[in-house]
Formats: sequence, structure tokens, C-alpha cells
Amino acid sequence: MRIGLYPGTFDPVTLGHTDIVRRACMLVDRLVIGVAINRDKGPMFTLEERVAMIEAECGPIAKATGTEIVAHPFENLLIDCAVDVGASIIVRGLRAVSDFEYEFQMVGMNRAMRDDVETVFLMADAHHQAIASRLVKEIARLGGDITPFVPKPVAAALAQKLRG
Repeated sequence: MRIGLYPGTFDPVTLGHTDIVRRACMLVDRLVIGVAINRDKGPMFTLEERVAMIEAECGPIAKATGTEIVAHPFENLLIDCAVDVGASIIVRGLRAVSDFEYEFQMVGMNRAMRDDVETVFLMADAHHQAIASRLVKEIARLGGDITPFVPKPVAAALAQKLRG
């Protein structure tokens, strides 16, 4: 069984994320969505809320592709998380050249620690290249329409979070 790990904070889940998930399912039999616990980023959504969003948005993708998709919170090194879940592939989405520069360094460090785990880069679909969770949250805070960037339930959850 080929297992992939797609890590991120997913705060919140965007259409860019779900696009990468859908495409990663073509590469693996089981896709683990590694939901990073990163206190330094100060996520808007709790870990439990982010995991629930992942499960809700990825359930239909799993059904459509026949790929098992599971959410897995992690707080350790990415490469250690990959080993913990049995992943031989780390899936990373790229939007721009600046993403590549950071990811290139990360691959080098991960390979130095474990050379049996490959990193696969998937380019964001042209319709989703500008989407970043950070920007989605900023647009929502300032009263803009985020529905072109996130699934409808996520937009509703974000609106509720900002009201509450």
C-alpha cells in the first residue's frame, strides 16, 4: 500500500488544499492529512475544528477516488510524522517560486534525516494559485467575499468564528 502524507495547518481548509488532496489521491492508496499543531502561527481554528473541516471536505473526495483519507494531528518533525504514519511520500502543494525555495530547503533537510521518504510537489491549479489561508482570513476579517476560495461550509464556519 502506497501511503502519502499531505501536511499543513489548514487554518482554514481552502479550495487549493482540496485540489491538492484530490490530485494526490491519484498517487497513493492512503492519504494522511497531517494537521500541524503550530502554536507559533496562532491558528484561528482549534485543532479539533481543523480536523473536522478536513474530514468533512475530504470525505467526498475519498468516496469519489476510492482512496482512504485520514486526518492526523502532529506536532513533531514532518519527517518523523511521515515515518509514524508509514508514509513513503510527502505531498506538497506549490503556488509560486517563493514556495519552491522554502520547500527545496525542507526537502534537503528531510532527505538528510531520512532518504527513504520522497517529496512530491504538485503545482496548484491555475484557479487556486493565489489562495492562501492567511489571505482568506484577512479578506474575511475585512468583510470580503471568501466563497471563491473556500468550500461553503468553511466560509460559514469562518463567518461564525468572526462573529463569535
